[in-house]
Amino acid sequence: MSDSNPGTRRALLVHAHSEADSFVSAMRDRIALALGASGYEIEHSDLYAMDWNPVLSPADFGSRKDESHLTYALEQRHNYQVGTLSSDVAAEIAKVQEAELVVFTFPLFWFNVPAILKGWIDRVFVSGPFYGGKTIYGRAGMTGKKATAAFSLGGREYMFGPEGLHGPLVDGFLRSFFQGSLGYVGFEVIEPFVAYHTPYLPLIERTTCLDALGDRFATLDAQARMPMPDLSRFGDRFEKL
Repeated sequence: MSDSNPGTRRALLVHAHSEADSFVSAMRDRIALALGASGYEIEHSDLYAMDWNPVLSPADFGSRKDESHLTYALEQRHNYQVGTLSSDVAAEIAKVQEAELVVFTFPLFWFNVPAILKGWIDRVFVSGPFYGGKTIYGRAGMTGKKATAAFSLGGREYMFGPEGLHGPLVDGFLRSFFQGSLGYVGFEVIEPFVAYHTPYLPLIERTTCLDALGDRFATLDAQARMPMPDLSRFGDRFEKL
């Protein structure tokens, strides 16, 4: 991607499904097609295909600021500054930094993102370039970039929401992902595309769902944004003004 024309819009697709013939993989491919047609250059991080390691460990660091005790976030910051992060983490950070848009595709597991994707965030969203003590939300490192997701699940749409059996989904169970991870590091978060009940849908309905997904990503700039905390409403210690 670094060899591309400076004016090219770049999108990173972070994919978390093990099967190439899955519906989620078909979603990823349809998104890539729609974004490519809109002028984006596409980069991929296919986490299962990459055999991505989601587990934090001291091996992530080529040097240590404190040899006596591992404080992971502080060592992230130090190793980023001195250029000694593990090569797999450094490569993913570079992909995110070069992208204008980051899109996540995954199946919902236990009302959350798959563990491999959570581990990607844990290792890649490093302290320093992504966030800091007071550099969060609108002041964080990814300010000016956009992020969104497309994910599938077995449940039906009516099972979710304030009056649904399970309660809110995107702004409930997945708030830790959309606000606590993406919004926290500064991304402008576009409302996700949710594919409900997909394992049980007939082919024609899955095809219709993919068509709707393609239309959504063809008009991504017009889609609604998720609200994030406005830091101007909070003081120097993040107390409410």
